[in-house]
Amino acid sequence: MTFSDFIFQNLQQFWQLTGFYNATWENFVMLAVGIFFIWLAIKKDFEPMLLVPIGFGILIGNIPFNTTAGLEVGIYEEGSVLNILYDGVARGWYPPLIFLGIGAMTDFSALIANPKLMLIGAAAQFGIFGAYMVALLLGFAPDQAGAIAIIGGADGPTAIFLSSKLAPNLMGAIAVSAYSYMALVPVIQPPLMRLFTTQKERLIKMKPARAVSHNEKIIFPIVGMLLTCFVVPSGIPLLGMLFFGNLLRECGVTTRLAKTASNALTDIVTILLGMTVGASTQASEFLTAETIGIFALGFMAFIIASSSGVLFVKLFNLFLPSSKKINPLIGNAGVSAVPMSARISNNLGLEYDPNNYLLMHAMGPNVAGVIGSAVAAGVLLGFLA
Repeated sequence: MTFSDFIFQNLQQFWQLTGFYNATWENFVMLAVGIFFIWLAIKKDFEPMLLVPIGFGILIGNIPFNTTAGLEVGIYEEGSVLNILYDGVARGWYPPLIFLGIGAMTDFSALIANPKLMLIGAAAQFGIFGAYMVALLLGFAPDQAGAIAIIGGADGPTAIFLSSKLAPNLMGAIAVSAYSYMALVPVIQPPLMRLFTTQKERLIKMKPARAVSHNEKIIFPIVGMLLTCFVVPSGIPLLGMLFFGNLLRECGVTTRLAKTASNALTDIVTILLGMTVGASTQASEFLTAETIGIFALGFMAFIIASSSGVLFVKLFNLFLPSSKKINPLIGNAGVSAVPMSARISNNLGLEYDPNNYLLMHAMGPNVAGVIGSAVAAGVLLGFLA
């Protein structure tokens, strides 16, 4: 072999290893999706903490390469760095750490002060079980239907946790769908809230919540954990960590631990979770008719969940005295997108009455939605695992 032949052969081998040689149109579609997610995060400020890591992860996961070359760089290649980082998603141990952080940064006072707001969070879970039945009718296996339905809770970590147990092959589509609808809360929910409420209902002013004592704040996570986990033991990984994080926050003697859980730890896990979820959307695994069906069912579940919360408040108001009526604009906050959906309730309330602040009231059903989606996931896992 001459020197020129040797150089040509090496150049040819190098070319066959490049992304340009191995690219398909599907890769470019997914790269465009990743760039779109990053654009939404930066230009539209749609949940940048979620969409920037996921969007960039989609770019990483869709750089085409020769899978037979033994490069060990792909997220699905055993032993690769990405595969090791993805283990937290595949085995479901990132979500409980996220729930620990959520508990440590969440004030449950609004819910403790007005426990009936828990019912709004429960009503919003209708989206999950409605989507589950529709998914069964469309031919999905029961475990797949359960994993898809949890998208209706608008809770990315819960969706990842449940799909890792019930339908690992669908996890990428389910996770991206759940996080996408979480980020699009400001776009999807306001039209539904306007559709199902009247001008008079939007102007309802709720009485300020009573002050909650320090002892109540300490007792709540302990009693809440015991009650929910005794009812749904399969929800222990999520519910246990949520209430543990809240106890760290409220007990007053573990401030450093609460700060670590709610800041540094949550940020690290969010980066790893978002990036690896995005990277799991390799075109060959992601661009299928099944994925489109998952996104459609997830959208339907989210619509039902958001609408159910608003409509439940309207129904509930029929049985409440005029002085205790609830503004239906907080019904959308029953989904688990904390605190995004509560902010939407507040912003819409201020739009119709600049003096009607609904944020603290909306936080009640919002944190109830976090608990409700974890309970719903535990119920589905208990029946379907």
